[in-house]
Amino acid sequence: MAIDKTLSSTANLAQLLPTGTVLTFEALSSSFTNNGRCYMSNKYLTALLIYFCLVSCVILTFTDSLLGQDGKLYYGLATFKGFYVFNFTGSDDEAACIFHNLLRLRIRPIDFVHTFFTAVVFLSVAFSDTGVQSCFFPDADHDSKELLLNLPLGAAALSSFIFLIFPTTRKGIGFTNVAHQS
Repeated sequence: MAIDKTLSSTANLAQLLPTGTVLTFEALSSSFTNNGRCYMSNKYLTALLIYFCLVSCVILTFTDSLLGQDGKLYYGLATFKGFYVFNFTGSDDEAACIFHNLLRLRIRPIDFVHTFFTAVVFLSVAFSDTGVQSCFFPDADHDSKELLLNLPLGAAALSSFIFLIFPTTRKGIGFTNVAHQS
């Protein structure tokens, strides 16, 4: 039973890490940093890109998907008072019949742990980008560059460990494996 849970958590690790946001960042960063030959405008654009990608990582850790009693897949955002479903337009009575207890999907303390470590992973990947390093740290010494190069590996390993020790049931938007929910 414990081995199955560990393997299941490992298999779902991609859901917990900011893979979509990292891919978006990597796709845009070379243009925004002008391939590391930054002007002041490139620094501002890159800083905004990092900021918006970080905000995206944070918000996406509070998203989830659930299967309603009507058999449809719904997506939403956890709040302190429950769960806000994005793609449901019915009345409150209809929502009560379809979803039953949305309070169980509210924000919990473990969500903040996952949010923090997801942000750490994203920031370490962002600052290990050669264009970002050249743009923001053009005079960095060899030791600083080595730290920025190896930081993502360490951050990902630590975060993966934390995600395995403290699993979450949140799947985020875009992951449709909701067979265990009703």
